[in-house]
Amino acid sequence: MAIKRFLATADTTITNAFLEDLSTRATGANIGLADSLEVFSVYGQSSGSTNGPTSELSRILVKFPVTTADDSTNSIQAKRTAGTIPASGSVSFYLRMYNVAHHETLPVNAKYNIFAVSSSWEEGRGIDLDTYTDKTLDGVGANWINANGNATAATATVTIDNDGWVEEGATVSMIATDGTTVVATAHASTTTSEASTTAVQFARNGGSNAAVATALATAINYSSYFSATATGAVVTITQATAGGTGNTVITITEDGGVGFNNTNFTGGDGSWKTPGGDYHTGSVYGDEASNVAVMYSQTMPAGNEDIEVDVSELVEQWIDGRKNNYGIGIYLTSSQEAYFKSSTDANLSAASGGVLHNLSGDTTSYHTKKFSARSSEYFYKRPCIEARWNAATKDDRGNFYYNSSLASAHENLNTIYLYNYFRGNLRNIPAVGGGLIYLNIHSGSSLDEAAAGSPLVLIGDGVHVRSAAPTVVTGGYVSTGIYSASFSLTAALTPVQTLYDVWWSGATQYHTGTIKPKLVSPSAIAPHTRHVSSVTNLRNIYRDNETARFRVHTRQKDWSPTIYTKAVAQAETNIIESGSYEIYRVVDDLKVIPYGTGSDLHTQMSFDLSGSYFDLDMSMLESGYMYGIRLSYYNQSVGSWVEQPEIFKFRVED
Repeated sequence: MAIKRFLATADTTITNAFLEDLSTRATGANIGLADSLEVFSVYGQSSGSTNGPTSELSRILVKFPVTTADDSTNSIQAKRTAGTIPASGSVSFYLRMYNVAHHETLPVNAKYNIFAVSSSWEEGRGIDLDTYTDKTLDGVGANWINANGNATAATATVTIDNDGWVEEGATVSMIATDGTTVVATAHASTTTSEASTTAVQFARNGGSNAAVATALATAINYSSYFSATATGAVVTITQATAGGTGNTVITITEDGGVGFNNTNFTGGDGSWKTPGGDYHTGSVYGDEASNVAVMYSQTMPAGNEDIEVDVSELVEQWIDGRKNNYGIGIYLTSSQEAYFKSSTDANLSAASGGVLHNLSGDTTSYHTKKFSARSSEYFYKRPCIEARWNAATKDDRGNFYYNSSLASAHENLNTIYLYNYFRGNLRNIPAVGGGLIYLNIHSGSSLDEAAAGSPLVLIGDGVHVRSAAPTVVTGGYVSTGIYSASFSLTAALTPVQTLYDVWWSGATQYHTGTIKPKLVSPSAIAPHTRHVSSVTNLRNIYRDNETARFRVHTRQKDWSPTIYTKAVAQAETNIIESGSYEIYRVVDDLKVIPYGTGSDLHTQMSFDLSGSYFDLDMSMLESGYMYGIRLSYYNQSVGSWVEQPEIFKFRVED
């Protein structure tokens, strides 16, 4: 199995679009349970203000089960731990989002940002994507202003360590949730008594650390931006307004010794720091130890394309903890979103609904792009992260060639495998574990029925066969219960018809296998080989909770054995070194798993002595339908993949 899909666990659309009155914005709307997700930018539907026409925006948030904290058994990290998904560097992760056809205008040449969300959010329960009548219900769900319904004010502390070092003029600067800075200044003897001020003062001569702390708390309480309490020498300061924007810093200035220490504001939650969502849009992300930019985008010339973007680096940062998994945000680029800002607008404030004005912005509207949500009735259109990797095992036991001057040293290497099954399950050999294993190659006895004589001398390459031990192949561990070894061998004047591979470690011999080697021979013509394929173990019905292995037997078309061969032997198996499969739904020809013949080769088939095979996780297929398997073989002569005529059908049931 070389493909695995992880469906979204939460998604929603957030917007600051106008309601029907073209004056009230839907910034409080939640659309977490709608069956579609929407991205757009609409310019000039309302004149807005004296700053000029306004823009209306819609963005998408979507989250996937990446870490064990998200899902202890079915997350990407859990599947990697279980060995289902390979280690970092051996697997690619693709974000898949599927277009929804609709009657409205599609934006052409729109470019969509795909950035990691930098703070937590809630999906919510709203469903109205048209008139935005569903608000954040019962305090649950993200909207344009709020990330979630957990409205919590941030808190910080200032501790008086040594009142004797609190000098006159020392300051404690605090930044409020709305960005206002409040400065508390130490005074010789007076604590301020003015309310609603950004500049307060506290008496530094209290006679003790606790007395100075009380004076500081009293002064801070005169400001409407914070509340404060003193417990002993510790002042606890709370933002007057809840929200993540309140997670700000405290700056202390002193002249002389150290009289204070502090912690910054933390724990603020509820609102976005910036209306419209918080995203990682640079190469360094606050206190998260990452210096790798993971900003993605996709341009859609026609407008009806799906999203298919390699987000491997982001997924790996989520897994190894460099970044918290808050999901992905999808929205138009800043130029196409047409934010407008005037010299009088300080920032994207909640009060302004996240609208900025700038007459030099893009005046084009990009309305509207829709994607299927995780609640969509269409099983194969739901958002997912798709893991792809090349899991093909190429066992040359049935396709073994003697060394030839017609091939390179690498091409002359043959790799064979040992599979250690115990009571039907793969198990590591106890004495070998995940370490090295060895083998010798022998010719046969006089009746060619068993290994005989001394081990044959192999071609040394310094890696698999060392010159100091030219008869020993050093093999290695592949995965649980599977070991492999690679070597090349020169044919004798009279080539040996059967080779015997003897696997061992220490004084213990584990297995003896047989190999029927071939000679490489050039051709006077360009071959045109056609094949006949069959799935030898195909069943009519599979369950949606199983992983099935499909065995593919391939022979040359118009194979004509002799009467003797026909009477005593099965048809010769042709080993297809480059074969790929495709799964489609029969009722509508939907390609559920298209051929993966690109760089990932995630649908490439394995092969061994009996032919080709591949594993398929049936949970990726919607039950209650019939599916078909198509096969394609790479034809080196013409340099392309050739689809085979046979189709193999099966049903998936609960």
